[in-house]
Amino acid sequence: MEEATERLFSYGTLQLPAVQLATFGRRLDGHADRLPGYRLEQLAIQDAAVVATSGKTHHPIVSPSDTPGDGVEGAVFAITPAELAHADAYEVDDYRRDRVTLASGLQAWAYVDARHAPRAA
Repeated sequence: MEEATERLFSYGTLQLPAVQLATFGRRLDGHADRLPGYRLEQLAIQDAAVVATSGKTHHPIVSPSDTPGDGVEGAVFAITPAELAHADAYEVDDYRRDRVTLASGLQAWAYVDARHAPRAA
């Protein structure tokens, strides 16, 4: 099996066991973390396959916030590059995968609102 060399931060449906099994073929083992400087919103999902997989018509989505103290709770998972590609295929076009720094100091990928410009590194 390919080595888990990527970190993925999830604040939404990728934490659900059914979505993990459908997307990665296994349940992911992760730990709690926080994404500072973002706020949580809801996105109406138009892709019927994604709705069928998650069981939800609305998914959480994060956007950058200038409000001090804002942040989003979630979990960080160690995954393989192939699994990261599967996560990319699962997410709809409203999401963009960005490299973020979590409250723990870990660097991870997170799916953020694609309508907002990427944050400066």
